[in-house]
Amino acid sequence: MAMKVSAHCFLSILTILFSQSHASFPSHSICKNTPNADHCKYILPSNKFHSVFHYANVSIHQSLLNSRTFLASVNHFLALPSTTTSPSTIQALEDCRFLADHSLHFLSQILVRINSKDSIKSGVGDDLHALLSAALTNVETCFEGLEGIPLASTIKHRLFQSNATKSVSVSLAVFRHWGHGSTKPRRNPKMKRKSPLSLLMSTNKKAIHKFARAKNHIKMLTDGRISVKQVVMVSPKGDGKFRTIGAAIAAAPNNLGDSDHYYVIYVVTGVYQEYISIPKNKQNLILIGDGIGRTIITGSRSVAGGLTTLNTATFAVLGKKFIAVDITFRNTAGPSKGQAVAIRNGADMSVFYRCSIEGYQDTLYAESFRQFYKECDIYGTVDFIFGDAAAVFQNCNIYPRLPLRQQYNTITAQGRRDPNQKTGISIDNCVVTAAKDLASSKGKKKTYLGRPWQQYSRTIYVKSFMDSLIEPSGWREWNPDFDTTLYYAEHENNGPGSNTDYRVNWPGYHKHMNNIEVDKFTVSNFIDGDTWLPVTGVPFNGGFH
Repeated sequence: MAMKVSAHCFLSILTILFSQSHASFPSHSICKNTPNADHCKYILPSNKFHSVFHYANVSIHQSLLNSRTFLASVNHFLALPSTTTSPSTIQALEDCRFLADHSLHFLSQILVRINSKDSIKSGVGDDLHALLSAALTNVETCFEGLEGIPLASTIKHRLFQSNATKSVSVSLAVFRHWGHGSTKPRRNPKMKRKSPLSLLMSTNKKAIHKFARAKNHIKMLTDGRISVKQVVMVSPKGDGKFRTIGAAIAAAPNNLGDSDHYYVIYVVTGVYQEYISIPKNKQNLILIGDGIGRTIITGSRSVAGGLTTLNTATFAVLGKKFIAVDITFRNTAGPSKGQAVAIRNGADMSVFYRCSIEGYQDTLYAESFRQFYKECDIYGTVDFIFGDAAAVFQNCNIYPRLPLRQQYNTITAQGRRDPNQKTGISIDNCVVTAAKDLASSKGKKKTYLGRPWQQYSRTIYVKSFMDSLIEPSGWREWNPDFDTTLYYAEHENNGPGSNTDYRVNWPGYHKHMNNIEVDKFTVSNFIDGDTWLPVTGVPFNGGFH
């Protein structure tokens, strides 16, 4: 039954939210909640009471200023004579420029929104929190890419002086107070969500083939209840509008993200040896294939070829509200080539549904923002689900493969860098079992649920089946200093590998969770799925219970 809210009640909620954003409190209540307390005291006015709205404006302006200084420093090093910088240094710095430019874009969006009329609307705080988390991830990713290259210490020292990470970290602490005390209406977590787009995803592919050739019938795909901008077909045989996926994406309209318009690309059966990159201005794209093992996007880039991890992806997407259905994404570099990404996903409110994601080390780079994976197959060896997104995996099959002789398998390597980031990996009702090559090795290789890539790494497994391949200790240490700051948990899992009696005894590991704690990691609460998933047509369970 739909909940009816009176106009008086709605106005009361807005009044509460407005008063919360303008209520005064001291800055030390913010500074005590950030790892960069000294920088926080430097940025925010002390010994006075101000509203969270005021603190947000001050901290975001400072973050923008420092991020511009950061980008200027990157450009300074890129402008040095080529004789003084190696190709690897240039590539890492180009990554930094790309990432810094995106962070500036995110921070500018935040500043506009906190000063707009919709700043007190429900859900705005979640959007801003996601943007800030991504901005911090981008800067930190730049620093990681500089590790081990010539001039790295000099470059990193110069970039650290910009204080870009510190100021964004302070902004994250501020946004913990944005809308503090307000509650979100909870939907029935088992309620069936239906969308006009679900017709498009489940319809016979021959019908999509027909609609792709007849624009006037497009509305029939979705009962005319949403706007499908266009349906185009990609076929290597030449019987579609495009022969390559890249060409179809390039032809898609720009900046549809704030509308209900969708651009659908139907990719027929075939092997597409393409490196796809969907930029941030290509939004509301839906990529539909003919099924796992039929529509295949494949590549073989790796760090062994001289690339940074960021640039090894066969398929990369940044444009928000992206949806992929019935496609295999593959990196065939193999276990000996090191990091080799099949998918790099930095798209907010993105969905992969009934897809196969195949690689070895670093298969799925869940880079940033809110992501949902439903009924997907994911294959890999070392850290094969990694990154700093807020990512939920629901009803997926996770297949550790046979690693190299000296390696062990780690399923996850989550990269949360700040305690105020709303990021992590939530694995819900999935199956963890060995791929064929690992199964035939008769348990000679160790497999762990994850290891902490960064200080505040956060991963939970809920109601999932774990086969006997999982080591009794469950988790693998990366840095002993992270054992107290990470957050790892298991809740109501089953199978021979789910026994927690011999798990690690780290302070940050939780073998028991109460319902209040576990509910933080649901689709509804962790990625705000109730606000954006229903229209996608992808089925989902909003809760665990």
